[in-house]
Amino acid sequence: MYILLLGPPGVGKGTQAKILMKKYNIPQIATGDILRAEVASGSQLGQQVKAIMARGELVSDDIMLQIIEKRLRQPDAQRGFILDGFPRTIPQAQALDRLLAKMNNVILKVIEISAPDEEIIKRITNRRVCERCGKVYNLITNPPPADGRCEVCGGRIIQRPDDTEETVRHRIAVYREKTYPLVAYYRQKGHFHQVNGAQSIEKVAEEIDQIIQKNGALPVQGTSRAQSA
Repeated sequence: MYILLLGPPGVGKGTQAKILMKKYNIPQIATGDILRAEVASGSQLGQQVKAIMARGELVSDDIMLQIIEKRLRQPDAQRGFILDGFPRTIPQAQALDRLLAKMNNVILKVIEISAPDEEIIKRITNRRVCERCGKVYNLITNPPPADGRCEVCGGRIIQRPDDTEETVRHRIAVYREKTYPLVAYYRQKGHFHQVNGAQSIEKVAEEIDQIIQKNGALPVQGTSRAQSA
């Protein structure tokens, strides 16, 4: 099963990817997590990524493609994967197509999760994370402990620099300009679906699962390649 989740920041792609990962036992490849790990490493590349993310801008294609190719070549991604956060531009999508062709893989289904901008801003600005283990909280729907410490590892609960309202609005504007054209790009390929992300997590997950079940995006046993529906 090769799934690509599209949608603006904060719409719930990561949450839905984790649900799919657990249900179908294929890895979630979330570029945001990979980039933050690079930042945390303190490398020169990580410092560049940190500055870019703090401005709410997109990381360069060269950097992203290096990270993505390395991850897709790992053994656990050979039967399928869930891409979350990449590609974000038409050139990236074209480069991904070439990479997958070279690796004898295909993306069977592209699912866009959409929601109104104000709903997205509300979600992201209320998001808090553990700086140590990455556990995600929300001040409205899943508030962190009163002492400001993660109940999993005891790490400090923080708001990411790229989760402030000003940065979120800029990120949404960047998405509309740079990433939204991917909808037309993938729609013309004939394996594109849309889901209303303003619904509950459970309802969104149910609709995505129906798309997968109905359109034959399940893993093919005993092979590293699935056939496009």
